[in-house]
Amino acid sequence: MTAAGRNGKGENGIAMAAARRTAKGVWDRFSASDPGLLRLMAGLRTVGAILLALAVLASFGTSVNHLVAGAMTAMVATFAIQEKEVRGQAITLLLGVPVALAAISLGSLLNSRVIAGDVFFVLLIFGAVYSRRFGDRGTALGLIGFQVYFVSLFVSAEVSALPGLFLTLAVAFACSAIVRFAVVPETPERTLRRLREAFRARLAQLVAHQIALLDAGADDVDAVLDDLRRSTARLHEAALMIQGRLEEGTRDAAAAALLQRRVADAEIAAERLGVLLLNARSAERVDTLTLHLPNASAPMPPRARIAEDAGTALRRDLAALHLLVVRLVPDDRGTALPYVRNRLLGYREEKGLPKGSPALQDCFRAVGEAARAILGLRLAVDGAQDEEYDTPEAARSREEFAAEEISIAGEAAEAEEEDERTGLRRPTTRAAVQVAVGSALAIVGGEFLSTQRWYWAVLTCWVVFLNTASTGEIVVKGYRRLVGTVLGVVAGVALAGAVGNHTWIAFGLVLLCVFGMFFTAPLSYAMMSFFVTAMLGLLYTLLNTYSLDVLVLRVEETALGAACGIIAAVLVLPVRTSHRTDEELGTVLARLRDVVSAAVAQLSGGPPVDLVDLARDLDTALDDLRSSTKPLTHPIAPLRARRQTARYVVALLETCAYHARSLAATAELVPSSKSVAADARLALAGRRITHNIDLIAAHVREEESDGTIESGASIAAMLDSGRHEVLRTGSVAFRVLRHLQRLDEGIVGLARPLGVPLAAREEKAAGAAKGA
Repeated sequence: MTAAGRNGKGENGIAMAAARRTAKGVWDRFSASDPGLLRLMAGLRTVGAILLALAVLASFGTSVNHLVAGAMTAMVATFAIQEKEVRGQAITLLLGVPVALAAISLGSLLNSRVIAGDVFFVLLIFGAVYSRRFGDRGTALGLIGFQVYFVSLFVSAEVSALPGLFLTLAVAFACSAIVRFAVVPETPERTLRRLREAFRARLAQLVAHQIALLDAGADDVDAVLDDLRRSTARLHEAALMIQGRLEEGTRDAAAAALLQRRVADAEIAAERLGVLLLNARSAERVDTLTLHLPNASAPMPPRARIAEDAGTALRRDLAALHLLVVRLVPDDRGTALPYVRNRLLGYREEKGLPKGSPALQDCFRAVGEAARAILGLRLAVDGAQDEEYDTPEAARSREEFAAEEISIAGEAAEAEEEDERTGLRRPTTRAAVQVAVGSALAIVGGEFLSTQRWYWAVLTCWVVFLNTASTGEIVVKGYRRLVGTVLGVVAGVALAGAVGNHTWIAFGLVLLCVFGMFFTAPLSYAMMSFFVTAMLGLLYTLLNTYSLDVLVLRVEETALGAACGIIAAVLVLPVRTSHRTDEELGTVLARLRDVVSAAVAQLSGGPPVDLVDLARDLDTALDDLRSSTKPLTHPIAPLRARRQTARYVVALLETCAYHARSLAATAELVPSSKSVAADARLALAGRRITHNIDLIAAHVREEESDGTIESGASIAAMLDSGRHEVLRTGSVAFRVLRHLQRLDEGIVGLARPLGVPLAAREEKAAGAAKGA
């Protein structure tokens, strides 16, 4: 072969490698934006079911009315079922067939009986919402019953057409099953594997933003900080999604617990690295709160405080860490990656630690801890690899992981607590009564607007109650639906005019709208409503009932339905947003206390407990609190001071949760690690923190309590035994004390915005914590 030929081949190889890297980068960004590809799969599955149903029905020469009914039924049969196990999905889909047939039959029979039909519709709505108390299956069957009855109203079904409609529904359910189980199959194991990939992609994005923080100038630091906050929150979101799929997606409880711990270790290590980088770059000490509070600024000097040589080394090691994350796949072989990993792991043992300030050296140690966490994650997912290249530091890390894995085996999962509330105090019963009353109002008002399209008001009233738990959430959801509907009307007018009488072009655009509905639903309810309304304009075109007046009526009915839902939420068994947030806040404080007390007890020499499960409960409770405060932090919320307080409280709790998780992760090492030893003096610090949490929780529950918030001396001063030991900043003991100190400051800082009385000394401490 000539030199030119070899050069050409080499250039082609380089170009192909570059193209593969580019494609991998694009896929990583998409995977990170849609963890587990859940939105993509939902959209493809629904569109596939509709497309297959239309193809089968069209081959029978079915009328347009039945094509529309089949498409809508296939959509409902696909999106209503949310169970994770394949067997459970099949059972629910099978049970949905008689429910759908009964709903379409009753809709046809009652179509001409106005009063009886309206009464039954209200009863059906009550039953559909009440069935949510029976879990995913009850929710799915209630949704199928309601939506198929709605389909009968939409296509004006008559008794004479029932045989054809029965066949149409049977075909729609069969097509939904084929697409779900054969064309676009989804198993818990596959979903968990995709979620792990999304976690890896988001971890890589976080490390990339940390590198950007190191290079950012004073003018760009605010934008970089926003990116850093966003990527930190997205990584936490991916970790929570993995936790929700562990039981079904792993082979046994021990494997689930191991993966959960490794994901938590990686998340904590990455977040800690971000805090230390921010601290090294800042003009003064930066609190972890900076990573959680929107628009919080960090005091950056005009020039970076990091020396040029040290900055170059840190940038190099962060790039190496990013490489380890990007290559976190089982088919990577060779000596390059193990060499990079081993060098970074050496920082944990002070090996090769560059010279610099204590804050800078903390960054290098944090890089080493992050490399260890990535190694642990890879071992949990792919098993032991590359052991022949291990240095002593890497071998020690593997030994620690093996010891932890042995301690995890055999741990039993705790049983889920059941909701003990009964009667009208039960959330599902209360919501069923509210939506039934709101729907009755919507029927009456809708009849005045239109005797034919009144059901749009009922549908809006129904949907604003779905997945809401307070009056504020219903108001925000109603507002978003109205905005999306108005924009969708504009799009519907344009699409209907462009389509004209071209039936299959209209169906193709309907499919695009359906995909848009399901792809954007978790991101923006307004966008979902936009695609729904645009789709309806096309469906009306297919049914030859389209006009501008019909779409304007759609807006009016939507506004009426939202108003009726809000009226029912405010007047019938109301749940105030403040009451809802107080409940969730009390749960978060209780879970925080559980984690802190158990972690400190284990760090003090107590018996080992399952701290990972406790930390997971805390994360879940905090996520619920974050959702419940969205009406307070929404831009349309009128009380600006309350909005800022809610954001500050949530940010403080996120900071406390981070330090609690870090304590739990360190405490988990006590039984198996040679480098982490218990210290009985920590129990004193733990008592002060839990005492303060108890006082704040009692105030939130509006209970009388004795005592005051305790603060004053630092945690380190409290633990001074007279030996005047100087703790090395990189040591585990120093890290434990730092987390305890930040946790203590965070809890005291919560007292002021929550209105917990403070003595003069505590007032000063709380103000200092807030300033940090």
